[in-house]
Amino acid sequence: MCGIAGFALRGQEHRKNEELLSAMARTLAHRGPDDEGFFHASSRSGETSIGLAHRRLSIIDLAGGHQPLGNEDGSIQIVFNGEVYNFASLRQDLIGRGHRFLTNSDTETVVHAYEEYGEDCVDHLRGMFAFAIWDANREKLLLARDRFGKKPLFVHQRGEELLFASEIKAILSFPGVSAGVDRDALWDYLAYRYVPGPATLFAGIRKLPPGTVAVWEDGKLRERTFYRPPDGDLRREGAHGDDPVGAFLDQLDESVAIRMVSDVPFGAFLSGGIDSSAVVALMARHSNLPVKTFSVGFREEQYSELSHAALIAREFRTEHQELVVSQDHLMDELEALVRFRDAPVAEPSDIPIYLLAREARKSVKMVLTGEGSDEVLGGYPKHVFERYVRPYQLLPAGIRHRLFEPLVKALPYRFRRAKTAIVNLGLDHDHDRLPRWFGALSHREREQLVAFRPSPKMDPAFSGPPFDVESGNSALRRILYFDQTSWLPDNLLERGDRMTMAASLEARMPFMDHELAAFASSLPDRFRVRGRQTKWILREAMKRILPESILERPKVGFRVPVNEWFRGPMRDYLCDHLTGPGSLTRLYYRPEALNAILDEHVKGRQNHEKLLWTLLNLEIWHRQYGVTA
Repeated sequence: MCGIAGFALRGQEHRKNEELLSAMARTLAHRGPDDEGFFHASSRSGETSIGLAHRRLSIIDLAGGHQPLGNEDGSIQIVFNGEVYNFASLRQDLIGRGHRFLTNSDTETVVHAYEEYGEDCVDHLRGMFAFAIWDANREKLLLARDRFGKKPLFVHQRGEELLFASEIKAILSFPGVSAGVDRDALWDYLAYRYVPGPATLFAGIRKLPPGTVAVWEDGKLRERTFYRPPDGDLRREGAHGDDPVGAFLDQLDESVAIRMVSDVPFGAFLSGGIDSSAVVALMARHSNLPVKTFSVGFREEQYSELSHAALIAREFRTEHQELVVSQDHLMDELEALVRFRDAPVAEPSDIPIYLLAREARKSVKMVLTGEGSDEVLGGYPKHVFERYVRPYQLLPAGIRHRLFEPLVKALPYRFRRAKTAIVNLGLDHDHDRLPRWFGALSHREREQLVAFRPSPKMDPAFSGPPFDVESGNSALRRILYFDQTSWLPDNLLERGDRMTMAASLEARMPFMDHELAAFASSLPDRFRVRGRQTKWILREAMKRILPESILERPKVGFRVPVNEWFRGPMRDYLCDHLTGPGSLTRLYYRPEALNAILDEHVKGRQNHEKLLWTLLNLEIWHRQYGVTA
């Protein structure tokens, strides 16, 4: 796990380029505290300057993995962030094809795979990655990002020039790049609670989409998609044998095992839920030493799962550590984490994850996590509710919107799932409903609160991911595809990367293996969601491994008690940021609408914690980067 940055510039002075690269790399020091390296080159005509920068967190081949790394004659140079889990078998195949290796690094495998397969090298990689390759002979710069977007890569184009980096802050360090807000992205942020790709909140800076290869050549950038999650297409029958559950368990077991290859100490995040418990149980199969596990919980016991994590730790005899956090930790870390993320902190749980990563980093450099299970296997209540959209919408609109919705909205917070379900089932269009399950505001709600409107160029048809699902696909596959192409890469995986890398800790996610995802997608829907039972096949598989109490426990999620904090110790902080004289975002909103939302929440009539957290973090982001409305 590392940080990369670089550029393709026209007619820049070489000595100045070294300074620019060094400045970009310094902003990424937390991603790679162990080493740094640089590469400079010019095109044959001298009109183009290429720069590559790398910050390294050493995990594999500690002595031989310095980057940038080249081929035998140095004509190909790479900076790489991530891990290739099949590098050993791929290396042997490439040696058989005549390639000569000088290190044991997985990065060198990518160099030779590029020599052998060109841009199609990405099809041969199993792992998480974002990388840049300069091919001097062809005078082209190749950028690539892994299939699900586990590793980040941002780009900024200005004319024929290109800047790229693992984090936006490296691009902002470059002379002439300013921190301006993209209002269309902000409009989307208020719906999703994160900015859906490829946009970012920064005008002119965008994400390279997951599963994408981009090639800069002669001042032009072209992109192509090399991977699309299979849930976006109609189901294609796979070979499952007589025991699909056993075949799934074997696939998951392999996914865990290949992610345990490391030359440094490693462990696992353990929440006590079925996902992380499954990972720890399978890790214990493949380890001769006790697995190191790390859990975080809250002083407020109703929000803490530490006792469940401790049960798994005892069952599998792990070397277990617990961290207890409070509201004080939240206040202390929030603003700094907005800066680490270069974006609003979309989920309050980002903060305890960072604190846990910081604690774990004292004894390990890498952890395995249960991230991605819900989005691949169907683990949320919305994956059950979504199947009822069509039947519910057969009811007359007047009954749905003027009778049911007002009644349900008036219910107390303890009925939040029913409130969410009824409101969302009534939204007619996928592009409004699918983000709203976990989002903040529907289109109509944004029009009521927000004082500006998006530009006319925003396409209401949403023809690309996450809405380009093949016609005739099931409701479950449609919403899983949305999760896999939006909620995951633009929120959860981004969160996982920034919060762990802020502590210089690598996180690996066995459930995000693309071969495991393909296996799950080939199964009939009932193997993922059966009746009201989510992640059915995982639960069946874990009956063979985990204690019954873990399997029967309802999904809790990693909930932070923001509702109570916003009514109590954080109330003044919240109101000052949103409506005080120093607020940089209050001009975005209609004052009467914002005041009504605050009043309803503070007085306990409604729980608007999700929306208020979204607005608070937007304000903090503006203050951190000096952006005004």
